[in-house]
Amino acid sequence: MPAITLVGAQWGDEGKGKATDLVGNRVDYVVRYQGGNNAGHTVVIGEQKYALHLLPSGILSPDVVPVIANGVVIDPGVLFEELRGLNERGVDTGNLLISANAHLIMPYHRALDKVSERFLGKGRIGTTGRGIGPTYADKISRAGVRVQDMFDPKILRQKIELALHDKNQILTKVYNRRALELEQIYEEYLGYAEQLRPFVADTSLILNKALDDGKTVYLEGSQGTLLDIDHGTYPFVTSSSPTSGGACAGAGIGPTRITKVVGILKAYTTRVGSGPFPTELHDEQGEWLRRQGGEYGVTTGRNRRCGWFDAPIARYATRVNGITDFFLTKLDVLSGLDRIPVCVGYDAGGTRHDEIPMTQTDFHHAVPVYEYLDGWHEDISHARSFDELPKNAQTYVRTLEEMAGAPISAIGVGPGRDQTLELRSLV
Repeated sequence: MPAITLVGAQWGDEGKGKATDLVGNRVDYVVRYQGGNNAGHTVVIGEQKYALHLLPSGILSPDVVPVIANGVVIDPGVLFEELRGLNERGVDTGNLLISANAHLIMPYHRALDKVSERFLGKGRIGTTGRGIGPTYADKISRAGVRVQDMFDPKILRQKIELALHDKNQILTKVYNRRALELEQIYEEYLGYAEQLRPFVADTSLILNKALDDGKTVYLEGSQGTLLDIDHGTYPFVTSSSPTSGGACAGAGIGPTRITKVVGILKAYTTRVGSGPFPTELHDEQGEWLRRQGGEYGVTTGRNRRCGWFDAPIARYATRVNGITDFFLTKLDVLSGLDRIPVCVGYDAGGTRHDEIPMTQTDFHHAVPVYEYLDGWHEDISHARSFDELPKNAQTYVRTLEEMAGAPISAIGVGPGRDQTLELRSLV
């Protein structure tokens, strides 16, 4: 049976939580395979609104096993706070599984993330300051602390002690900050061990056995394609691989297991943090999109930068991820416009580019080339089939589909669980 990968096709914040929730009752496992609590999903069920930061969206579906896989970095304090919040609202979180190989965000990671970002000034990356980047850096340099290390007090203490030998030198001598205490960190994380133990498992083995047994596994990335460490707008990217290729390494399953890749596209474009954004609007139209779409970060609360739909980015996402289906979100936000600009290419230094330019310099200076589609004024939030959309909205969807290079299989016309038009099954 299939493993299905869900990826953001822009800079994140495309509405992946809604897409995962849509199929939640039709899959057996929902897996977070990368990132940490630097991203978030919003899921609306009836009158209830849930903001998830670290937990997979499948945590809200009682028949689904939610998994935090090995590619995720975990802040235990944030994890338990999020679990408590859901439990207090009557959500059963007992099915959660956490990989023993997932890496832990430590206090020194958070401290270094915050001070280094401030130190960069105008050259800052735009991180959330939650320690994600420094944790992945330690993972790659083989100095990280994993979930399983908490179950061996000797190893845990040894790893923290070795880490602080270097981190405290940087904090005190480079950034003039106070050194962190070994005993305080050791006792805190040793205290997390027994709380975590019931959830910890060999998740790679469990997922592969589930696929062997005919179960359906949904692999949920956070952030988006243009934030991928390899394929994004480097250096203004995240520290992991949210693209579909990252799902295999991040969850511990082979690439031949994946049968479908669902890309999430917003009907316009947003991003949070620094970096190039060709269609960004700095005028009243950008503020209108922000207000209409509620474009504020789920995790950070920061204003999202807003702009028109960018077709070269969508095509790039199709190519890099091998996208088989798109889920187009927030189409309802565009209601009320007479004409809707769509970026079909760029002008960079007098040269026309129909795809994303190869160099960071050209992309940074790229000026969007627009085509204009007729808008609509009807409220589409009550539409429950494609035929119920205004003709101009239908044309907009089909035009984006052609430009993106993969079929649009679902359309979001509102934040609610029932406000989705499913043109063909995403499972």
